[in-house]
Amino acid sequence: MKIALGTVQFGLEYGVANQKGQVFEYEAKKIIEYAKEHNIDTIDTAIGYGDSEQCLGSIGVKNWEIITKIPEIPQNCKDINSWIDDQFMESLNRLKVNNVKGLMLHRPMQLVDSIGQEIWLKMKDLKKKKLVDKIGFSIYAPEELDKLYVDFHPDIIQAPFNIFDQRLKTSGWLEKLYNDGVEVHIRSVFLQGLLLMNKDTRPSKFNAWKELWEKWDQYLIDKKITPLEASLGFVIKERMIDSAVLGFDTIQHIQEIVSLLNTQVQIDNDANMFNTTDQNLINPSNWCKLR
Repeated sequence: MKIALGTVQFGLEYGVANQKGQVFEYEAKKIIEYAKEHNIDTIDTAIGYGDSEQCLGSIGVKNWEIITKIPEIPQNCKDINSWIDDQFMESLNRLKVNNVKGLMLHRPMQLVDSIGQEIWLKMKDLKKKKLVDKIGFSIYAPEELDKLYVDFHPDIIQAPFNIFDQRLKTSGWLEKLYNDGVEVHIRSVFLQGLLLMNKDTRPSKFNAWKELWEKWDQYLIDKKITPLEASLGFVIKERMIDSAVLGFDTIQHIQEIVSLLNTQVQIDNDANMFNTTDQNLINPSNWCKLR
């Protein structure tokens, strides 16, 4: 499994554990240079990530494999082809590249609407023109694949997956995607940093899962490993995953990850006991509702 450099932090303040805010360009440049030196060659970004694409273009990413994402198409859009064309070409201009490896839909459930076929035909057209190598979508839950996969067969998908959120595997979709040759990228490996926090720094609104956290903390003590080692080790062992998208706030963060990858931390099957389908915990979009 490879590491892809997540860049949402380059354009937005992101993550429950983020105390530094948006990453400045000079720090982003150091992170990118260090990543390249250590054989990380894929960048994950999106049009919706604030200034991320512009930051990357300013730094220079022509020799990288870039994956970006088209945002939700407005409901009042009268010319979908032109809208997607404009969005994509502006994206290339910001990145200062001529093409990208992957283009995903950020809101793929629009494909099941009346405009779906038109959207997908345009994505295929961009691929035919060799402006993009692979097309697909970024999903939030495996159930989306149940509705999309047959009619809109992707080359590449991105989905959340971590030691608490194992739905991509338990649903059977990870194995199917692997067998079908679909490239699988995972995100939320650290659940936006929540898995790396201890009981003193973890926001009190997550106390509703007190028993789970106690079990997690005890597991780390028993195994004599850090939350970082456990979280990263869990996804590393999944051979059917092509790439894990990891974001970094500082050069020290990426150095720590690269060092850990070189030690090849392995996690046993005991980690499966942390699997939960509680949407209020594993879906960060629901966190704003917690008290």
